[in-house]
Amino acid sequence: MKKKILETLVPLALAAMYAPATLAQDTTKEQPPAPAAADDAATTTVVVTGFRSSLQKALNLKQQAIGVRDSIVAEDIGKFPEANVAESLQRVPGVILNRDESSGEGQRISIRGLPTEYSVTTLNGAPVNTTSTATIGSAARGFNYDVFASELFGRVDFYKSPLAELTEGGLGGVVDLQTPRPFDNPKRTIRYGLTDTYNTASKHNDPNGFVLYSNTWDNLGFLIGASHSGNVNTRSGFEATGGYNSSANGSASPVKGNFALALDFDSPLANLGGYTRAQVANAFLPRIYRFYGSENERTRDGLVSSVQWKTATLNVSFDTMYSKLENTRKEQLFGILIRSTATTNRNAPVGASGNNGLIPLNVKIDPATNLLTGTFGNTTYNAGAGYTKDETQFGYGALNASWKASPKLTLSGQASLNQSTATSATGQLSGYIYGATSTIDYGDDHVYPSISSPTSYTDPNSWSGFTISSGRTKETDKGKQARVAADYDYDLPGGWTGHLKTGLSYVATIKGVDKRNGTALATAKLNSIGAAGLRSAMTSQLPIDNLDFGAGWPHSWATWNSSYFYSQFDPNVYNPDSTFTPSQSFAAEEDVKTAFAQSDFKGEIAGHELRINAGVRFSRTETKIDNFKQKGTSLVYSPNHEQGSYSNVLPAISSAFDVTDNLMWRASWGKTITRASLSIIAAQTVIPNQFDTTATSGNPNLRPQQSKNLDTSLEWYFQPGSMLSAAVFQKKLTDATVANTRVVTFGSLGLPDTALGPLFQDANGRVDPNLAMTLRSYTNAGEQTLKGYELAYQQAFSFLPAPWNGLGALASYTHINPFNSVPWVTNAGKVIDVNSVPKYAYSTTIYFEQGPWAARMSYNYKDKSLHPDSPRNLGDDLIRWRAGRGYLDANISYKISDKLELRLDALNLSNTLAYDYFEDASGKYGSGKKTRMDYAKYDGRTIKIGIRGKL
Repeated sequence: MKKKILETLVPLALAAMYAPATLAQDTTKEQPPAPAAADDAATTTVVVTGFRSSLQKALNLKQQAIGVRDSIVAEDIGKFPEANVAESLQRVPGVILNRDESSGEGQRISIRGLPTEYSVTTLNGAPVNTTSTATIGSAARGFNYDVFASELFGRVDFYKSPLAELTEGGLGGVVDLQTPRPFDNPKRTIRYGLTDTYNTASKHNDPNGFVLYSNTWDNLGFLIGASHSGNVNTRSGFEATGGYNSSANGSASPVKGNFALALDFDSPLANLGGYTRAQVANAFLPRIYRFYGSENERTRDGLVSSVQWKTATLNVSFDTMYSKLENTRKEQLFGILIRSTATTNRNAPVGASGNNGLIPLNVKIDPATNLLTGTFGNTTYNAGAGYTKDETQFGYGALNASWKASPKLTLSGQASLNQSTATSATGQLSGYIYGATSTIDYGDDHVYPSISSPTSYTDPNSWSGFTISSGRTKETDKGKQARVAADYDYDLPGGWTGHLKTGLSYVATIKGVDKRNGTALATAKLNSIGAAGLRSAMTSQLPIDNLDFGAGWPHSWATWNSSYFYSQFDPNVYNPDSTFTPSQSFAAEEDVKTAFAQSDFKGEIAGHELRINAGVRFSRTETKIDNFKQKGTSLVYSPNHEQGSYSNVLPAISSAFDVTDNLMWRASWGKTITRASLSIIAAQTVIPNQFDTTATSGNPNLRPQQSKNLDTSLEWYFQPGSMLSAAVFQKKLTDATVANTRVVTFGSLGLPDTALGPLFQDANGRVDPNLAMTLRSYTNAGEQTLKGYELAYQQAFSFLPAPWNGLGALASYTHINPFNSVPWVTNAGKVIDVNSVPKYAYSTTIYFEQGPWAARMSYNYKDKSLHPDSPRNLGDDLIRWRAGRGYLDANISYKISDKLELRLDALNLSNTLAYDYFEDASGKYGSGKKTRMDYAKYDGRTIKIGIRGKL
């Protein structure tokens, strides 16, 4: 169904390309743009405005480049309905957007099938790192674009092929964000925008604003801009919290599947109806059968400035940027715990470990999905009230200078500092109902299934076993960089010319992760309040408005609001220095010294222009890690210091050949590296979530990952402002970091019993050493090959009669061959082709500009991909997929004058459902789409109405 959009678009595009010339409104022939560097070509430009103008500028930049480069200019970003740069980049072929699961905003990008940490982001050429919301504490290399408003940037260049001058570290590519400077538009300019934002799910309005002032006086220029945005959105739906399993698998030794489970068939109350014990034992139940609802409120404030001195030979600027993202999240969880339930001791209290196995009383098995529903006895309910406050602050300052020493020689330099400080303070207050009889049913809508029980959910006296978790994480990224370069133009025999660029750079980055676990202190507070006090503070009025429950889920239960939580259990109070968690904290410093040399060559072969870029980059990396390791017989964590170094030689060559005046062939080859995530290198074996039986283990011996990249493409510029291109790429990866998941026992981890929450502890606070745990570890894989192709199309339909000559379209399509770090093998030994990234992704946009009217509609889709938490078969034959999803955005505007424009934006018009699902690889019980679902939630539609203009 999704591909039909492309099947419709291609014939339309071909028809437009071959449209009769007599329909043309302007027969002026447009050439490549005027020279701006040694690899540029001459041009005469047709004057166009608006979105079409921005697309033309981006196309000109692409055509000028020797390597594979795409660009987005300021008008493109500022005039498109996207909250940040990442959402703009998803229109570039090969870019796949990853969204923040709380706000729904674009957060990180993956490039050509590689994970997000395989790309490098630079700010005006200087490497930068920042993190936000759910990624705080992960210490992964990467860049969270949702920290910044798109209005803060003047241009974005995206490089897919390696160049010696580009910062190393991005196997996928390099994204260079460029802030605006006053001489980009050398005159007095004041731009503004005011918008009201409304989300259909939260039914909440938020004001947004932007203002920028820029002016030049002879050789001096000054620019300053500020932005503010805010939004509130709610999400709700069903969560299985990580998978489905059967009692037969969950009670096996060792456990098959990703969690333990044993139905209590031996209870005298057990009633299987017409089913055999084997049928019920092999039917699927979710890990947890629960409802999830959240309200996420975020504000983002940004500031950009530049002071610039520019003459004919000297260009000096001091650029700064500041951004602050605040995110407050309320979460309500309610449902039945199924994982780690079994009855092995009927003398234990009901609901306690050893006497919490579910008793089938009146059950039903769906023959198509093998899902087990019906009535169960001895069920344990969990209701959790979670509250989180995240904050990220980013600051950047850079001094840039360029001096044209002679007509052929230019010297340049840059010195920059940047720092990102991100904190996340979170806690969850929970209560339990033990021994309840419950009926569950998915019905026709698995996003909002049903649950019921004779036990009152709203009566505080039904609840007991209260627990609290509390934690605080701080992740800091500091960077300093210095770079000098020389550009020299020279002549070669035969009419050829050359442009030499050579330089040195020094980059020092420091990442620190400070984790606190204040659960023990918060638990002491909880015990001092007592069960009676906690019950008296409960309310049946949920603290989140406008949640969607569906028809079969209770609309209220006993819980706690945010006022009570923060008055009694504020995570910033209960996570002091004494709660420092050494096993998950570290500081790491990387110093990289680099030298590079490259040259462009331009000339003609048989009357056709050929441009070549060839160069080499040498880098020396020194790494210092300060963490904590368990030492001695008592396994006490003590300070530990490790260091190492390595060198890389990275050659690269690219070429662009004009086959005809309108047809260009490109080819490039180069070697790139990506350094392993510091969290993987420096961290020890830990359990990130004490309520989850999943552990991670670091590996300090991981080697940098290397790739040899090959790209080739054809680009047909068939008319002004138009292009049709096809590209093929291949990456041969060596020493790629891969995750390996296996089931182990808790006792084998060497962790204290307090690493898991009270749910897993007996009356003496001990955890069963044979408790099944899922351990994720990391290793270097052998050689892997990633292949794929990209298609792109862009055209302004200026040949059509008015008013249809205001139409235009652009589209891109990326296909990636199935790629996974480890084979996915069924229990029967069959190897399944799975893709760890979407097999394909595409973007389409149709726009119209005529007079004061402008309108745009864009649809972006990415295919399903293997969930990273389940890279291999755990013995249950269930493949966990992230479902494919598409987002439809649109806007319309009316320009009254240059000073005032009315604008209406609509984001996620499709109200896309984001979810995971579990496919039965054996083929017996189908794909699991819309049935065996997990983390299934709608984000709602966002409507923006506002004004903007230039004074």
